[in-house]
Amino acid sequence: MKNSLGREIPESIKGYKPVVPFRGAFNYTPEGKYHTRKIDATYPTKQTKVMNSIEDAIREVELTDGMTVSFHHHLRNGDYVVNTVISTLSKMGIKDLKLASTALFPIHRDIIPFIKDGTITRIESSLNGPVGRLITEGFLEYPIVLRSHGGRARAIYSGDLEIDVAFIAAPSADIYGNISGLYGPSACGSLGYAFSDARHAKKVIAITDTLLEYPISPISIPQTEVDIMVKVDQIGDPKGIVSGTTRITKDPTRLKIAEMAAELIKVSGLLKDGFSFQTGAGGISLAVAKFVRDTLREKKIKGSFGLGGITGYFVDMLKEGLFRTLLDVQCFDLEAVKSLRENAAHQEISADFYANPHNKGCIVNMLDTVILGATEIDLDFNVNVNTEFDGALVHGIGGHQDTAAGAKLTIVVSPLLRGRIPTVAERVLTVTTPGETIDAFVSEYGIAVNPRREELIQRAKEANLPLITMEELLNIANKLVGKPDPLPLTNKIIGIIEYRDGTVIDVVRAPEKV
Repeated sequence: MKNSLGREIPESIKGYKPVVPFRGAFNYTPEGKYHTRKIDATYPTKQTKVMNSIEDAIREVELTDGMTVSFHHHLRNGDYVVNTVISTLSKMGIKDLKLASTALFPIHRDIIPFIKDGTITRIESSLNGPVGRLITEGFLEYPIVLRSHGGRARAIYSGDLEIDVAFIAAPSADIYGNISGLYGPSACGSLGYAFSDARHAKKVIAITDTLLEYPISPISIPQTEVDIMVKVDQIGDPKGIVSGTTRITKDPTRLKIAEMAAELIKVSGLLKDGFSFQTGAGGISLAVAKFVRDTLREKKIKGSFGLGGITGYFVDMLKEGLFRTLLDVQCFDLEAVKSLRENAAHQEISADFYANPHNKGCIVNMLDTVILGATEIDLDFNVNVNTEFDGALVHGIGGHQDTAAGAKLTIVVSPLLRGRIPTVAERVLTVTTPGETIDAFVSEYGIAVNPRREELIQRAKEANLPLITMEELLNIANKLVGKPDPLPLTNKIIGIIEYRDGTVIDVVRAPEKV
């Protein structure tokens, strides 16, 4: 069958729930109630939850074959907990597990042998790097399920993703299970993506390298949601917490793109008192933030909030009084960790609060402008952030779908070519985010505004901004590097791309050559 974007979606997929095809960004709300766990009771005789080892904790929660285990990714490429726990489970002979991490990074290449030996047979997680390459080779019997940050919270709350045991990397904790991300040698700041797991998993094991005096303060995840504590030597490498590049680009082409994007924001009518803003941590995105910052200063505008994965750049804007608050679901660098620890106007939020579309109002709905990236974008403004030009499934969704749906102005920024690979395609290989939620694409050749946004087009024309159509961009790319040949694909489905509402927006098929 075809979904509303014309993508071919199987009526049923092995190992997956009943398929509901994507119907549009705002056209599906399921029936039902929030999922929850059974009642537990802990009596005053139990004054500590600390156990001697991960093995003992696993036995205590009766983790067995076929269960679902989850992890969070706030330690990013510095995380040691996923590798340690999965290795331990394999040594204990536990098999056929579903891995439901919020995201996997290159450091998690160490779990590949445990995928190959059957310890892990299913994955529902964002991917970055080597594990994605393994999935692309078609190694797993069941396709991986990819969700946005908000979509994952929704899946947990609704029961689409039932977690048997959540393992939470705790930078600091006390003996009764209160957790904070603000202290310890592996302090990562916000633990927002772990909140849903802690609240809804049947059992919760926190693993820490820093036990502090009871009670710690402030508390991110409370003792009421934690069953067991385990003290280890080290949960992660702080140097790996930083998200890739968190520096403003110095490349003239990318600076040109950022400046045009900032000009589009200025003419949109949104840049006024109460302005709210989110960018990623990439060089172009941070350059856009710099230009916006200059305008806020010049016009003496006080923004409402900065959102999302927070960087030191947003911390500086908070200090300057350019925003009233920062709402932080993930710290992208150590300056953000320090700010969250010291500044009451810098607030930790959960993934549910951030972006779950099926609650009473997530914060992305209040977002004015977001700057996003893309692997590909097509003539209908559909965006791919999951697969590369060779079909490799090596990227997660993050908050892409969520912020695009919520923001009043969604701008995708990218050079027209990445090496010799065009960013603009007639039809993207994989749809991650639907074009109806994308307002503009900015490359070094100009600004392409979605034809649905007639008012924005008119404002851009009146300001003499360099408008261009997606068709013109595609023609330029084809002249520069030639028209790419279609990528040969097999019929094997290796990935399911869920939209944030739980419908299937696309499937990923294995390429013939990997």
